[in-house]
Amino acid sequence: MNLRDYIGEATAYDKKLMLERKDPTSWLKSVSAFANTQGGRLLFGVANDGALAGLADAQSDAEFISETIKMQMDPVPEIDLSLHEEDSKRFVVVEIKAGSETPYYTFVKGHRDAYIRIGNESVRADAIQLKRLVLKGAHRSWDSLATSFQRKDYSFEVLYATYHESTKFSFEESDFQSFGLVSDKGLLTNAGALFADHSPIRYSRIFCTRWNGLTKSNGVMDALDDDEFAGGIITLLEKGFDFVRTNSKKKWRKTLKGRVEYPEYPLRAVRECIVNGLIHRDYLEFGSEVHIDMFDDRIEIFSPGGMMSGVPVQKVPDLRKVGSMRRNPVIADLFQRLDLMERRGSGFGKILDAYMYASERIAQHVVPSFVSDPSGFVVTLPNLHYAASHGAEASFAVVKKRGAKSSAKRVVGSDAKSSAKSGANSSAIRHGKAAGKNEKIIFRAIRDNLHVSIVELQRKTKLSDSGVRKIISVLKAKGKITRVGGTHGGHWELVK
Repeated sequence: MNLRDYIGEATAYDKKLMLERKDPTSWLKSVSAFANTQGGRLLFGVANDGALAGLADAQSDAEFISETIKMQMDPVPEIDLSLHEEDSKRFVVVEIKAGSETPYYTFVKGHRDAYIRIGNESVRADAIQLKRLVLKGAHRSWDSLATSFQRKDYSFEVLYATYHESTKFSFEESDFQSFGLVSDKGLLTNAGALFADHSPIRYSRIFCTRWNGLTKSNGVMDALDDDEFAGGIITLLEKGFDFVRTNSKKKWRKTLKGRVEYPEYPLRAVRECIVNGLIHRDYLEFGSEVHIDMFDDRIEIFSPGGMMSGVPVQKVPDLRKVGSMRRNPVIADLFQRLDLMERRGSGFGKILDAYMYASERIAQHVVPSFVSDPSGFVVTLPNLHYAASHGAEASFAVVKKRGAKSSAKRVVGSDAKSSAKSGANSSAIRHGKAAGKNEKIIFRAIRDNLHVSIVELQRKTKLSDSGVRKIISVLKAKGKITRVGGTHGGHWELVK
């Protein structure tokens, strides 16, 4: 391992110029934080600026570190301690494994504390964070815990009806316990309480607002519509989805074979975002609810709690490969049985796919964005009509003026740049001679075969996949062609 390379590439590490022996809290808290979260490394002998200073007696320091962790932490986390030599200097590297017996406490000068990792800092866990660590260490989830509410006191008519519609079977009384909604003592679990028609968990609500303009403060009339929904989790899903549909517009165009509709938002993506917000939210965040904020150019859907892995979603390189980590597995399992969500780990892919298909028909390369921190998750869904009429990049450019705290500002950078770049490229394609030739080739190929594939168009034009799609976007914008159906099973139609 080369320390300089590791410091330059990795984020889960702490640097210590020297070993503090009199007050080990300065480095023990990092051991606790790494063990309580996703693991990490402590590098002793490295300055804050990354300079490799080395240790005067690395062997003695290693022995002190090992002994201190054993004596002043409970439980003792799993570590790998090694001596490292570089540039004729010696260092101690402590690798802390992510623990399964959380919380991992430090005991220093009579104080008992547990720490967690937030960004590149180790901070003392507060009361709610400690509850999460206790549940994690007990291998329990919040939604599986029993409440004080008796099953006999609550009705579940919405659950019965939804279950029968989905499975064609009746929801039996024994299913309450087998699905994890009721404890063996007849008490509702937190999941059961959420599925009740009149949920007793008061902070399980959705706040919906259709704002007037691009911000929450337009100056003339702030909101055009708003509502607050309470009740069972299935009701919240349907009410939130209905609010978006009611406050959305839909364009349509006649073709040779009928009518093609163009909604402002892909409804499949909207529904998936609301489902994820209700299922994966952190219900330990008391006093915080799911919010749906609609603006002229976008929808922002906020849910309490960040990514389960602790890694901000905007730093995930490929959202389609995010593993399935379910904060509320009982709720997620039942939603899957009710056919209200698909297989595990497919949520991001469904949202991205819905926009990829819809934006091809309406606007060019418009993509949703995802932003999270330890306390919340925000997904921003661009308005396709707004993007088409203002340019794919305008929707994001307006958002960026509102300040650093705007969740929508933190669009995945490459996506926003790609939108602006593709818009400029499309303009160049329309006016370039070579592009004009390829435009004719593609139009004729579609005219001759309404089922022609992108791959076949690539072969005819010798363009890349993105190059073909850009020309297709131009043909759509000119009103020459339209797409009916998806990538598989769909076909092209000539408008003019």
